[in-house]
Amino acid sequence: MSISNITVFMPSVFMLIGIPGLESVQCWIGIPFCAMYLTAVIGNALLLIIIKSEPSLHEPMYIFLGMLGVTDIALSTSIVPKMLGIFWFHIPEIYFDSCLLQMWLIHTFEGFESGFLLAMALDRYVAICYPLRHASIFTPQLVTQIAAMVTLRATIFVTPSLVLIKHQLHFFHTKVISHCYCEHMAIVKLAAEDARVNKIYGLFVAFTVAGFDLICISLSYVQIFTTVFRLPQKEARLKAFNTCIAHICVFLQFYLLAFFSFFAHRFGSHIPPYIHILFSSIYLLVPPFLNPLVYGAKTKQIRIHVVKMFSS
Repeated sequence: MSISNITVFMPSVFMLIGIPGLESVQCWIGIPFCAMYLTAVIGNALLLIIIKSEPSLHEPMYIFLGMLGVTDIALSTSIVPKMLGIFWFHIPEIYFDSCLLQMWLIHTFEGFESGFLLAMALDRYVAICYPLRHASIFTPQLVTQIAAMVTLRATIFVTPSLVLIKHQLHFFHTKVISHCYCEHMAIVKLAAEDARVNKIYGLFVAFTVAGFDLICISLSYVQIFTTVFRLPQKEARLKAFNTCIAHICVFLQFYLLAFFSFFAHRFGSHIPPYIHILFSSIYLLVPPFLNPLVYGAKTKQIRIHVVKMFSS
């Protein structure tokens, strides 16, 4: 393969330019992004404190919620500090290895988030469809095993994309990444070599992990709704539905934002690049920001403990 003289061999540093086309207003865009980040960190940390300190919340649903909270804090922290460094302090440089690490962290934590949403859906399925067997099925050992499986699955699926970039792509057209964080496709598009394997593997991971989880969550809720609507008493139906509503809201906003961002990026060639980048950033920042607010507002047990904490 002939490589153009313009290419760069194994750059030690990449340049993240932020949001191309909106450079003049990036300092203002950073304000709501920072507010969402602080809300995500404080809100999820508060959830973790409440879940840890209240023995009545040491149930599978709240344990998975705590794991989701840790994931949300880690995901937003892997993105926002560097993003604000670009927007506010004009520090676009990022080491090549640090860029790959950020890419790996982002996509791995996305896998964690999707996996924990699936675990919470399965917990609701068993709790509503088989209430008498819930405690015997969702034992602490099973919760630990599910957490380990979610962690290993995301790590195993995402790590090869990092290895492929590191060991297969050596020549790049430019060191400038037209993005505000190191996203997989944004890095692959810089390659001056054949990167089809990287692109195909990235799509394979996205559809395999997210597609599998989405199908399983949807099937779980089909069974849940079927069982709920068969309950003879209206109060029982409402009570069962209320235990799921927070998870439904979180599940819908996560996957709707994900698929909107994905399809806009793949098929919206006529859409300005800054729209793609804004939506991809919002997709990563909004779930960690909204999750503690949704669960705090829609989950009675958590709402009671929040009020108790601030009124004491």
